[in-house]
Amino acid sequence: MRRPNFRRQWRQNRLVILGMASLLVWGAIAGTAPTPGRAELFPESPQTRVAQQIPLRVRDVWKQVYERLPDLPEENNYVSADTGELAADNTLIDRLIRYHLYVQSRPPQFRFDWKLTLADYLGANELMREEQYPSATSLRDNPMQGDREAIRTLSREERNALVDVLVSIFNPEAARAQSDPEPPRSEPPPPDSSDDSDAPFPPLPEAGDAELLLP
Repeated sequence: MRRPNFRRQWRQNRLVILGMASLLVWGAIAGTAPTPGRAELFPESPQTRVAQQIPLRVRDVWKQVYERLPDLPEENNYVSADTGELAADNTLIDRLIRYHLYVQSRPPQFRFDWKLTLADYLGANELMREEQYPSATSLRDNPMQGDREAIRTLSREERNALVDVLVSIFNPEAARAQSDPEPPRSEPPPPDSSDDSDAPFPPLPEAGDAELLLP
């Protein structure tokens, strides 16, 4: 009769125990490891970050601009590609704002960035692409060339006024600081009458004046 090999069985059992312990350890490590979130799996684009920083009221900013500058061209005579009806709310300023925020990813709080956007429309800065322009696919006709021509017809004063209004809407604190008058400067006090710094020089001594000092 063959005796059982206890040493071999003990080695096998030891390997099984070590394997189970390893699985438990790795399971605990996997359980505490952070699970990658959506931000790591799908990194945000610059356009998405800008969109999240802008309040929802941005879709109504163009209305405020036209209320303050009613003489600006609206350029809202385009037809919707989906409904076939006139897209009256699709205006020049609405598209300009969306181009500034979502195509160029520029902040809306600063005059310099709005001037860069206007320079794009004037052909003096970055190249504008029709396929990237706002409402390029939602309207039957791409409005980019018409919008550029409308911006070109504005005078420099009208473009500056447009920039001022946009900054005042998106950055009211800065606009308020610019509109507040500076405190009046304190005027220097009037010269004291007792101050003889500006008094005329006394006359020069003449011959014989020394005799007046004699006792």
